[in-house]
Amino acid sequence: MTLNLKSITEVQSTKAEDLHAQLAKAAAYIRKHSIASIYHAGSGHPGGAMSCADLMACLFGAELNFWPNAVDDPDRDRFVLSKGHAAPALYAAGAHYGFCDAKDSLRLRKLNSPFQGHPHVLDLPWVETSTGSLGQGFSAALGMAMGLKHQKKSARVYTMLGDGELQEGEVWEAAMCAAHHCLDNLCVVIDYNKLQSDNLNSQIMRLEPLGAKWRAFDWAIAEIDGHSIPEILTAFRRASASHGRPQVIIAHTVKGKGVKYMEGVPTWHGSVKLTREQAEDALQSLGATRAEIKDLLDV
Repeated sequence: MTLNLKSITEVQSTKAEDLHAQLAKAAAYIRKHSIASIYHAGSGHPGGAMSCADLMACLFGAELNFWPNAVDDPDRDRFVLSKGHAAPALYAAGAHYGFCDAKDSLRLRKLNSPFQGHPHVLDLPWVETSTGSLGQGFSAALGMAMGLKHQKKSARVYTMLGDGELQEGEVWEAAMCAAHHCLDNLCVVIDYNKLQSDNLNSQIMRLEPLGAKWRAFDWAIAEIDGHSIPEILTAFRRASASHGRPQVIIAHTVKGKGVKYMEGVPTWHGSVKLTREQAEDALQSLGATRAEIKDLLDV
């Protein structure tokens, strides 16, 4: 039998295109759902939830060996949202991929709701550790990776950090420790949207040359467009193939991505109350239909 290589390539390409389309839909869901939950809560952090949505979709939809029916499997991959204020995006990803009920996850910050403003390990069985105090999630992920190495497990640990979070000294202690112990089962993803709560990072405490800093700490580095699904998937694939060194993916993103009036505006970092009009405008900007908007906001 003679193989038609062109046909095989086309099939592989189609499969990749299908996956990319699925992940783009997941990212759109995460953004819309995050806006809705922040609207219902009356407060929250929309900017960073929007900027990390594509990364979150690719993690849950294509990278993590982690499933709703096996959240306590000792061989599972671990994910730690070190930038815990982006919890709405985490909850939306969880809802989309079957870890929690979609309607329930809209109860952000409500009394007795497990979906608090920052992830809580005692409230949600699929959350690995409580986060929100910046820098500490990375250290927890480091400990998980070290423990898995000692147990000779093949599971990997992923943690997502905000760029403002990199101003914490604890981050660099953890980076030094991970490289010293050759934790090639640890991957850091940086949501590098260039903004934090008050202003540009460069105006508060500059991070550049960011890649050179991580390289000096002996990490394997990739710098990508954090809104390009093909680039994200390629970076994850290369990271998982790395041996002897932890990996960092510096994902260049836009704060408030997808919502025109939020993009690149520090005000939308957090502690904001969305009016009905603002929520509707945001959802329309994200491509939601009238029916979707009503379904998300009239809960």
